[in-house]
Parts: sequence; C-alpha cells; structure tokens
Amino acid sequence: MISIQSNWDELAVQVLQGKDVQKEEALSILQAKDEELLAIMNAAYRIRSAYFGNRVKLNYIINAKSGWCPEDCGYCAQSIVSEAPIDKYSLMEKEELIDGARRAMERKASTYCIVASGRGPNRRDLAQVIEAVEEIKATMPIKVCACLGVLSQDQAELLKEAGVDRYNHNLNTSESHFGKITSTHTFNDRVQTVERAKASGMSPCSGCIVGMGESDEQLVEAAFALKALDADSIPVNFLHSIPGTPLQDLKELDPRKCLKVLAMMRFIHPTKEIRISGGREINLRSMQAMGLYAADAMFVGDYLTTEGQAAFADHQMIEDLGFEIEVASS
Repeated sequence: MISIQSNWDELAVQVLQGKDVQKEEALSILQAKDEELLAIMNAAYRIRSAYFGNRVKLNYIINAKSGWCPEDCGYCAQSIVSEAPIDKYSLMEKEELIDGARRAMERKASTYCIVASGRGPNRRDLAQVIEAVEEIKATMPIKVCACLGVLSQDQAELLKEAGVDRYNHNLNTSESHFGKITSTHTFNDRVQTVERAKASGMSPCSGCIVGMGESDEQLVEAAFALKALDADSIPVNFLHSIPGTPLQDLKELDPRKCLKVLAMMRFIHPTKEIRISGGREINLRSMQAMGLYAADAMFVGDYLTTEGQAAFADHQMIEDLGFEIEVASS
C-alpha cells in the first residue's frame, strides 16, 4: 500500500509501465491528506497526458423522455419516488432528436447522448430513436450514444445496426451499496445490459455517482467493478442532491474529494475515457478546471433535470488550461 508520504509520481510511472493499481493503493489516493492533492493530480496528469495528450472530448446530453419512470433510484428527480417538480413528457419527436445533434455540434461536442427515462425502451420509443439516429449518422459527423435503460440483446443489436456508437448504462455505485440506492432492479441487471451492448458491437459506457452515502472502500469497489466490465468510457457523476428526492439531504462532497476520485479513476483506468459528468459545477465549483488534469472528457450544456455551466464558459476553461477540444469527425 502506498504510504501517506508516498511518491505519487513513482506510482504513475509504474502504471505507465503496465502495473495494475491495487485496491489498497486506490484507497490511499482517496484518503490522502489534502496537502498531497497537487502531487496526486500531477501524477494523474502524467498518465492522462501519455494516452490523451491535452485533448478534451465534449459530450452533449438531451433529456429525450422525462419523468414517469417506474424505478425508485434515490438520486433521480425522474423516479417514481421523487417529488421534485420537473417537466414530464413522452419521447421527443424525431426532428427534435435530430435538432439536438445540431445543438451538440454547435457546442463543439464530438458525442451526442440521447437519454430517455424508464426501465427500458418500448417498441415505439426504440423505433423513433432508431429513425433519428439513422438520419443523424447520415448527415452529421458526430458520434451517438444512447442511454435508454435496460436492453434485451435484440434491442442492442437494432441500435447498433442503426448506427449507435456507444451505449451508456451506469453501475452507479458498488454492488454492496446498491440496495440502499435502488430496489426495483439489481446491480446485475445493469451489468447484463452493458454486456449486451458490448456483445452487439456498441462501445460500452458505464460509470458511477459519487456522494450517495458510500464509504471510500465502496467507491474503490465500484471503480474496480467498472474495470472488470472493461467500459470504454467512464462518466464520473457527483451527486447533485435535488429537493424532493430521497437523497435530498446528502451533501458529503467537497472539491478536494472530487479531485481525488477523478485521480483514482485515472490510476485504475489509465487508457479509458474518464468523463467529468453531472454535479461538477456545484461540487468542484472553482476547481472544475483541475479535474481535467485527470479526466479527458466532460459534458457540455445542461444535464437531465439540472442546468450546466454555459458552453462558452467551458470552452474558455479548456482554452485557459492550454488544452484543446477534440472536434467531431466522420
């Protein structure tokens, strides 16, 4: 295990030489003193730079279907147990979904994420998403990610055939903590959906939500579950506790802890896309830019039911770092 006064740069060199970080070492990153934060971020950047240079991938999300979800996820304003005052609507029309891809490109996003609430897509919704994706892929040089809930293998293959590049289904938390967050589906249900997406040929995207009452050990457990899943893209969300949801009173995070989480993810997943996702504005606050020394991607624009930082501010932040946005290409 790495000691408190460890040389984080040395651990980074070992990772670049092919060493797998151990659970004890990952835990030591989370539990390091704040005085070590800059050294940790510098070491994480060494890994990030080796594989991604100073490039930043931007993702844009559209809340294609809002509310009316039968699942009881405690963090979500769209769940059946939420009393949050949100807009509720059925799946957007095809033209609205296509227009969302145009907005994504205007914001310099290279990936457009179509997200729909619910346990999984019904036949009509799946067909509508497929029609929109086919036109987007035929007319715009942008990658498409779908996040529609639990999938059957047949549904996954239809999405792949339509041109969906990536499928997102987050594990959200560790298996040992999962039952405290959700009871209407299991941790394994989520694993199986990601495996089906992989089997269809779509790139697997799966991540976590930090700050839901889990221990540091459970955060490490979740990170290693994602490693076992071999997700290509790992969105790291930080809980935005929304009034009216069961987790509305949880406010456990500070910017320094968030940065340590991102660094831990980079050490464990050196070659994978690590994406700063929901809740970054209210949890990282004035230290958002530092997150990109570990992560190589982030969302731009609004999230599902919460507002994000203005796109021009994100572009300026990236420019101020001396980094560059990775533009969409066919």
